[in-house]
Amino acid sequence: MKVLVACEYSGTVRDEFISRGHDAISCDLLPSETEGPHVQSDALDMLDDGWDLLVAHPPCTYLTNSGVTWLHKDPERWAKLDEAAAFFKAFLDAPIPKICVENPIMHKYAIQRIGGVRQTQVVQPWMFGHLEQKATCLWLKGLPNLTPTNNVKKQMLLLPDNQRQRMHYLPPSEDRWKLRSKTYLGLGNAMADQWG
Repeated sequence: MKVLVACEYSGTVRDEFISRGHDAISCDLLPSETEGPHVQSDALDMLDDGWDLLVAHPPCTYLTNSGVTWLHKDPERWAKLDEAAAFFKAFLDAPIPKICVENPIMHKYAIQRIGGVRQTQVVQPWMFGHLEQKATCLWLKGLPNLTPTNNVKKQMLLLPDNQRQRMHYLPPSEDRWKLRSKTYLGLGNAMADQWG
């Protein structure tokens, strides 16, 4: 299967598909952090290249519910929201038979701008063996919902908040956004196993 993993610099999802024999490539404006097939460019330029599956991770800064209050504090963010929603929707509407677009929970203004389409599924890292919680929404086309592979919710709930919500509690840094945007390996495994 020919797989495009858009807006991925880590190689996590790409490498899981490659390890199962698929022709997978990642694409991002950033260089890849790991060895493997990667194109450093705008992923929208690659959507018409005959892919069987698209897994896209578009930036969430202006779409996520956790940042909605900034829209009312900074009027310039509305134009950035429009741009981010159009970018997200381009992946959702790509001419590819199987599509997964991933993002955190969206605010109502973002949902309106992508055509009122709500996520198909919400997954958590603890469903795939990670002792953490971080809601991740999946918009799916031509794909089944992911089935949890290693539910560790009970063990995770025994941890203090700052451990089970590690990403939320990351201190401010230059790389905070990069750390928060990486796909959990267990989720990448499930995508490759169940959709590959």
